[in-house]
Amino acid sequence: MLTDTIIEDARWQAAGLPHLAEPAARATLQHLEIDPDAFEIVVLGCDDARIAALNADFRGKPRPTNVLSWPSAERAPDTPGARPAPPDPAEAELGDIALAYDTCAAEAAAAGRPLADHVTHLVVHGVLHLLGFDHVRDEDATLMEAVEVAILGKLGCPDPY
Repeated sequence: MLTDTIIEDARWQAAGLPHLAEPAARATLQHLEIDPDAFEIVVLGCDDARIAALNADFRGKPRPTNVLSWPSAERAPDTPGARPAPPDPAEAELGDIALAYDTCAAEAAAAGRPLADHVTHLVVHGVLHLLGFDHVRDEDATLMEAVEVAILGKLGCPDPY
């Protein structure tokens, strides 16, 4: 399996996080022509309190967010709008992703979207971050959003943008 899902908040089990994370992560790597069987990703399903603590520790932002990611290596290209190089299969671990149930559920409800679609989008988004995609620079954001929309379309999820 590509993903190892750790459930800290039981609501994620009821929401089917393990069954959402695996196909979303696989589809992301396959879309980018990366062999999903060569890599591992840890996905943490937690609550807002836990993700706020993680956000404070790692980003200096002591508040909840929907998703955080920790790539195992820096993979972002220097050129704005350029695609990151594929990871080396010798680096089996791509990194870790954490999702906060409270924030994800609230965002899905506010957008009138099924939680499963929103979580699928956030897993794709997190995996792209692990691969070196970003959305800080406009050119990078344009690329990342286009890749997300293409992957989500393959998974039967509507364009979140």
